[in-house]
Amino acid sequence: MIKKLKILLTGANGQLGQALMHLPDFSEMAEWMPTDYLELDITDYQAVDLFIGQVSPDFIINCAAFTAVDLAEKEYEKALMLNANGPENLAIAAKSAGIPLIHISTDYVFAGQHWKPYVETDEPNPQSAYGKTKLAGEQALLKTGGKVIIIRTSWLYSEYGKNFFLTMLRLGKDKDSIGVVLDQIGSPTYAGDLAMGLMKIVEYDYQHPGWINQPEIYHFCNTGIASWYDLSMAIMEISGLPCHIYPLGTEQYPLPAPRPAYSILDTKKFRSIFWSEIPYWKTSVKYCFEKYLLMQKSI
Repeated sequence: MIKKLKILLTGANGQLGQALMHLPDFSEMAEWMPTDYLELDITDYQAVDLFIGQVSPDFIINCAAFTAVDLAEKEYEKALMLNANGPENLAIAAKSAGIPLIHISTDYVFAGQHWKPYVETDEPNPQSAYGKTKLAGEQALLKTGGKVIIIRTSWLYSEYGKNFFLTMLRLGKDKDSIGVVLDQIGSPTYAGDLAMGLMKIVEYDYQHPGWINQPEIYHFCNTGIASWYDLSMAIMEISGLPCHIYPLGTEQYPLPAPRPAYSILDTKKFRSIFWSEIPYWKTSVKYCFEKYLLMQKSI
């Protein structure tokens, strides 16, 4: 029998953390060690170092983050602690223990004015406080020189927690019509697919010991492109809700934090090594809705 890998998972109560722990394909390979802020405060280095020493994980996946994009404009220091200082603490402790670390970052590190898919080497230029704190986290991890994999993703949604997909389903049931932004373009990414992608990395590391010898950045998102309007239309179509979606310009829906107008991530680097067949975004929206229905039946 193959020894299970002990994977320390931070931010386990979030949508990506839950998606990881519900992956059936890796149940024989992974022994999850789930934590959230009550079990492990990643902003406290002594607590992180002590915890890792006690549980001796084989791998760390950091899903903990301050993801309230607009609130970060007001609570910058708190966002910085969670998005930069916390990951740095994990990376330093992981390096000391010789453990690989996967950290989740975002398309918001880019300005969104590129108008062609962003590759990993493109110059970041975040426009929001959230994006700036996430970039600070990337920079801190790159400086550690440890076994660090940074995964930038975009427009994450799932059947868990709070996200755009669940918000649209709720509003679609309650309202006759909803206005949704048409002029912001990205790649909606299903948390279940991202979870699968992360475990492909873990699996690759298991099969190729020592391949991670320095920090590296990869992009992961579902294939295809969409606007928030397109995503909303797909959700209503797949769910059968009669709610009418009408397009809005960004200027008609002002928010405290600026959003990238175009943040498509080029995933060629990731696909060439780990998973060549990342699903199309609309296929994954349909799958997510099916999972959502199953969850509702079990409640």
